[in-house]
Amino acid sequence: MTEQPRRVSLIGAPTDVGAGQRGAAMGPEALRVAGITAALMRLGCTVTDRGNVLGPVNPQQSRQNGYRHLAEVVAWCTAVRDAVATALGAGNLPILMGGDHSTAIGSIAAVARHCAESSRPLFILWLDAHADFNVPESSPTGHLHGMPVAVMTGHGPQELLALGHAVPMVAPQQIVQVGIRSVDEIEKRLLAPTDILIYDMRQIDELSMRTVMGRVLGAAAEDRAHLHVSLDVDFLDPGIAPGVPSTVPGGPTYREAQLCMEMIHDSGLMGSLDIVELNPAFDDKNRTALLMVELVESLFGEEILARAHGKPSKYGL
Repeated sequence: MTEQPRRVSLIGAPTDVGAGQRGAAMGPEALRVAGITAALMRLGCTVTDRGNVLGPVNPQQSRQNGYRHLAEVVAWCTAVRDAVATALGAGNLPILMGGDHSTAIGSIAAVARHCAESSRPLFILWLDAHADFNVPESSPTGHLHGMPVAVMTGHGPQELLALGHAVPMVAPQQIVQVGIRSVDEIEKRLLAPTDILIYDMRQIDELSMRTVMGRVLGAAAEDRAHLHVSLDVDFLDPGIAPGVPSTVPGGPTYREAQLCMEMIHDSGLMGSLDIVELNPAFDDKNRTALLMVELVESLFGEEILARAHGKPSKYGL
C-alpha cells in the first residue's frame, strides 16, 4: 500500500521570551532556509506555510512572582494554540516551528482539545534532554521553557492552565519522555510520584533506542492514539546539534536519532509535531537546522533503501 499524501501546515513561533538565552526567535526562519518546505513536498506532502504567529517582543525583564515573562509567554502560547487548532480543524498535520519550548503549551492545548472533541486518545512523546517539570519553587531561573510539562499536567499559573480545555490538559500517564539527562534536584522529587514514563539516557544505553522506541510506540499503537511529538533540539548530542544554548553532553547520536524518527514514521501515529529551541545564534552555518530537516524527512518517510513497499530502490538495486 502507498500512503496518501499528507497535508501539512507550517506554523512559525519566533519567540524566546520563555528561554534564558536570546536567539530561538530565529529558529523558524532557519528551518525555512534549511529547506523544510521543499523536503516535505519531495516526500509527497501538500505543504502550506502559514507564516509566523505574532506576539510581544522579549522585554528582558527579571523574574516576578516566580516566573519570568509570564504575560508574554501566555500571549505567544495563545497565538500558537489558535493557529494549531485551525490547522487541525482543517484536517492538516501542524508542525510548530519554535521558538522556545514554552510554546509547546499552546500547541498541546490545541491538540488535547482536538482529541477530546474527536474522542481519540492522545499520546505525547517528549524528546528532550530536560524533563521540563519545574515549578517556581524548583526552578533556579523562573524560565517557562523549563515548565511546560508541569503546566500541561496541571501545575502552573492560572493564566497558562486556562489555555486548555480542562485542567490538567493531559494526564501524566499520557506522556513519555525520551532522552532525559538533565533534571534539577527539586524537580526530581516532583517527578518521582507522577505517572510520567521516562526513558533517560542510561536506559537508552542499556536497552538501545530500538527497544525503547518499540515499547513507546507499541503502547501508543494499542489505542491507535494521536501521537504528538515535541522535539527539542537539545534532545540530540551537542556534537551533532550545536545550535541550542542548553546543550547537555551524552545525547542520542545521529543514527539513534534517525532510528527514532524512522520508527515514529513506521508507526503511522504522528498527528502533530513541535520543533523547538533551535537557536541559530549558537549554530555553525545552519548545521543544526539542516539536521532538523533531515530528521523531519525521516519522520515523513525518507528511507535509506526501499522497504517492501513495491517501489524500486532509488539506488537502482
